[in-house]
Amino acid sequence: MKQRNRPPQGLAQARRMVREFFDGRPEIESCRADFLRAFDLLVRTFQEGGTLFLCGNGGSYADCLHISGELVKTFDRERPLPAAHYKALKKDPDGKNLADEIQAGFRAVPLGLSGPLVSAVWNDCREPNIHYAQELYVMARPGDALLAISTSGKARNVLHAMAVARVLGLETIGLTGADGGQVAQRADVALRLPGTKAYEVQEHHLPCYHLLCLAVEAAFFPLER
Repeated sequence: MKQRNRPPQGLAQARRMVREFFDGRPEIESCRADFLRAFDLLVRTFQEGGTLFLCGNGGSYADCLHISGELVKTFDRERPLPAAHYKALKKDPDGKNLADEIQAGFRAVPLGLSGPLVSAVWNDCREPNIHYAQELYVMARPGDALLAISTSGKARNVLHAMAVARVLGLETIGLTGADGGQVAQRADVALRLPGTKAYEVQEHHLPCYHLLCLAVEAAFFPLER
């Protein structure tokens, strides 16, 4: 996997962003240390050229798609292409118009997007809820990471994916509710956000993962000051 350059000033900008966020939200102050651990894990993954896989159900599945969208293309700041790629696109007859539009990003892949694969696993396998695990086992490589989202912390398909992640040596982040369940217990880093009902937890998940995406972006694409 190709390593990604991380400018030294980016980390300071990202950490300041995190500090300001948590200073204004005392209700989730207890999550600050674990958030920083999750941030460091993602920075390390992307710096080493790894891929972030994501899984969840229902609203959490929608959150996986949302997070992927923020990471794969520009979220809040410009992400210029490497100079060599920009020049190569400019010279390509089918790519010259893309050079000013294509953006750098981070590999973030939600599991479960292949309907044929999901239906085949459900139809063919005796053990239910293993579609995420099957896809992750085939697609993931050493150095990748898994973000497992479950408001209850009990989702079986998410836990199956985490089991495969452990076997493959992937680091895992669990994004859960206050209880955390087995997802939090088995994750390398667990972000337990307040709330007992799914919608309550998700209302905290969104600003938290927005910050995670913003901080990762800042770490690799710092503003010139």
